[in-house]
Amino acid sequence: MYFHTDLKQLPGGVCAPAGFRASGLHCGIRPNTEKPDLAMILADVPCAAAGVYTQNLMKGAPVLVTKENLADGKAQAVICNSGNANTCNADGLEKARAMCDLTAKALGLSPQDVIVASTGVIGQPLPLEPIAQGIAPLVESLSREGGHAAATAIMTTDTVSKELALEFTVDGIPCRIAGMAKGSGMIHPNMATMLCFLTTDCAITPALLDKALHRCVADTFNMVSVDGDTSTNDTVVLMASGLAKNPEIQGEGAAYEAFCKALFDLLLYLSTQIAGDGEGATKLLVCSVTGAKDKEMAKACAKSVICSPLVKAAMFGADANCGRVLCALGYAGQPIDPHTVDVDFESEAGRIRVCAQGNGLAFDEEAAKAILLQKEILIHVDLGLGEACADAFGCDLTYDYVKINGDYRS
Repeated sequence: MYFHTDLKQLPGGVCAPAGFRASGLHCGIRPNTEKPDLAMILADVPCAAAGVYTQNLMKGAPVLVTKENLADGKAQAVICNSGNANTCNADGLEKARAMCDLTAKALGLSPQDVIVASTGVIGQPLPLEPIAQGIAPLVESLSREGGHAAATAIMTTDTVSKELALEFTVDGIPCRIAGMAKGSGMIHPNMATMLCFLTTDCAITPALLDKALHRCVADTFNMVSVDGDTSTNDTVVLMASGLAKNPEIQGEGAAYEAFCKALFDLLLYLSTQIAGDGEGATKLLVCSVTGAKDKEMAKACAKSVICSPLVKAAMFGADANCGRVLCALGYAGQPIDPHTVDVDFESEAGRIRVCAQGNGLAFDEEAAKAILLQKEILIHVDLGLGEACADAFGCDLTYDYVKINGDYRS
């Protein structure tokens, strides 16, 4: 497995940190009654909160409302529906705010302390009635065991839920951080088509929470691509209850770095889960670039390889075609030297070099095929120019991707 962490992994999902409950159920947005479509997370106390959002200019109404509500760095609840993105609708803002109002009234909160999110089909009016009817039973079912139900309720074309909880230490005090995410298609760097809700019981100021979230998203979620489409509704939010009772993190230093390390490990796991569960995907692809002049070069080259439809198709076919990797590097917009590039393919079945100094090598085709038939493939690129490095995450391109997106609205 590419992902690894030295932190203790815990059960419970977003409810693992102290002070959080969650729930999920089917309220009727989706016609399929077997698919839950409404989720809630509630903190027992007001939380420090921060968010990162899509860079698509066509932002969904829930994104705009959540940005408004988080302007003061505080939140206490999340309400999220799947099946309808509430985007590109004349009444979108009205309905996003209504979701906050309904949630706040049921929980005894201010609407400004509610994070709202929606995911699903774009351009279709969101029916508010099912949500209004679903709020009461959603509140009634809130529990410390409800993390998985909530993680399932935010899924669209995802085939599996994506959730993890970790334990770390700040100033000798055990703290927990957890997250749940959804994302499978319409995924591209600079916020993939995804929703991600994060909880922690670590005490940290809103300003440092925001700084840590932006820092960690840059090298995790912003390095994911499934299909090159940046979504309208991408949202990552993080709420910190402070109930671990550690001395509040108020400045950079050892405590802040411990928090960032835990957050990065959590987001790295969720990023690889999203990439590996791309629509129709059969393989997780990781392009690991080393030897770059600077971080910008490393990231641009890694993204270019991961985004290449021809590389993705070759990986689906287990074709060790180094030419497609080299081609993607060549149009990455970076001043690489074609004569210093090495390329290797690696998986649990082994590692094989297919290019040295920019030239294709003779290699054992059967061994290479065996390597590329595995579920996780690492594409190693050494640019031979410096010390900077970066990883990008994606998946193979399969027949099923077209089938899924050909009938998405049905």
